[in-house]
Amino acid sequence: MSDETPGPGFHKPVKRPSELFDRLYGTQDPAEVSRVAHSTAAALLSRVREEQDAGVVDRLVEFTDRHGIDDIAELWSRSPARTLPGTLWRIYLLQLMIHDDPRTAALLYERGRVELGSADEVVAGASAPAGPEELVTLSDEILRGVFDGDFGVALQRAGAFCRVGASGATHLADDYEPTEPERASELTTRALRLSTFAEDLDAAASLWRRDSLT
Repeated sequence: MSDETPGPGFHKPVKRPSELFDRLYGTQDPAEVSRVAHSTAAALLSRVREEQDAGVVDRLVEFTDRHGIDDIAELWSRSPARTLPGTLWRIYLLQLMIHDDPRTAALLYERGRVELGSADEVVAGASAPAGPEELVTLSDEILRGVFDGDFGVALQRAGAFCRVGASGATHLADDYEPTEPERASELTTRALRLSTFAEDLDAAASLWRRDSLT
């Protein structure tokens, strides 16, 4: 997915493609930024799902490893959580979080899996116990499901993962509180963010099934 050698018939929609986008984004006009975010998210999803090209899906799954997430953020991060661009942004952000620090992701997930005692670990679909490699695989599977599987199921899996991770972060924060309050505060913040993501992703899955996620 590099700029120099794009795959056949595939053009990266999240890199700023022209002076037009530079001009639109430079205006800081919220309506224009929203329009571009929604149109690119819808075009990306519909095109890839219609083509069913495994090579295209592979490149999209590998995007953050090669390019980071800044380009996607430019388009989608300002969108409300329960919209298509906002949902895709959150899925990519989760993937990046796991790829960037799989050991911490696995630590949070395993602690949450043990403490939570819910069906979320089954919905998420990670092996048990889940180590760093297993969680990297899980994040890629979820993102792949966005583009070539049941989109609603992919969002539910991501939401379930977030709930398990939030539980793990909460319990670890309690462990650290007596000796490392700053670390405990960081984990509490992570838990809150993951819980919020879980709610938003579940809501997005429901909207998708009602053809209302736009």
